[in-house]
Amino acid sequence: MTAQVRVTVADTVLVSGGEAALTFGRARDCDICLDPEDVGISRRAGTVELDNGTWWVRNSSSTRPLSIVDDLGFRSVLGPGRRAAVEAAVRVLVDGSQGKPHSILIEPVGQLARTVSPLPEPPGLPTAVGEEVLISEADRLAMVALFAGYIEDPPRYDPHPKSYAAAAARLGWPRTTLVKRIEYLRSRLDAAGVPNMTGWTALTNLAEYAISRGLITREDLSLLQR
Repeated sequence: MTAQVRVTVADTVLVSGGEAALTFGRARDCDICLDPEDVGISRRAGTVELDNGTWWVRNSSSTRPLSIVDDLGFRSVLGPGRRAAVEAAVRVLVDGSQGKPHSILIEPVGQLARTVSPLPEPPGLPTAVGEEVLISEADRLAMVALFAGYIEDPPRYDPHPKSYAAAAARLGWPRTTLVKRIEYLRSRLDAAGVPNMTGWTALTNLAEYAISRGLITREDLSLLQR
């Protein structure tokens, strides 16, 4: 099966079979012209291209970075001239001078599968990942309210923890109830050997831990609609 890629911007969907790269930016001759009047966007902001069975997104600008949001909701910066492999659905956020960034969803279709032989387990104690820490429904609800921005789609995407006050208000809880629940969860994870559960970046670290381990997912956003 030929590798294909589906690129979605607003209500426009493009599908490429790899014969030619797809371009996006300010220039009118781009496959995806984001806003021809916004000089905050590079004329050629980026390119989606196929190389040896793998789709890549390339920053085609010489001056402006792009933001890449992976399928878990984590954001990374793609500098000018660099490229990143698209092995699962990703969003590219293109900033301009008109406020909200343009969001481009890139989804590989029929990408060639890779067979990776599992490595033997090395000797020694297993890595502490906090598996023995039980996560209650109230814990999960508290984390979804705090970290919803990571797993929301644009324009509500915001990869930062909410304030305790904002998250508690969304749940209809007293702020102190939310604070105590999250602090108790962090203390249990810390005692189980999970790193970086204390200190001034503890909430960000908890968000990354919970999302990367699948403790909260996009499906859990429905919990906030009750």
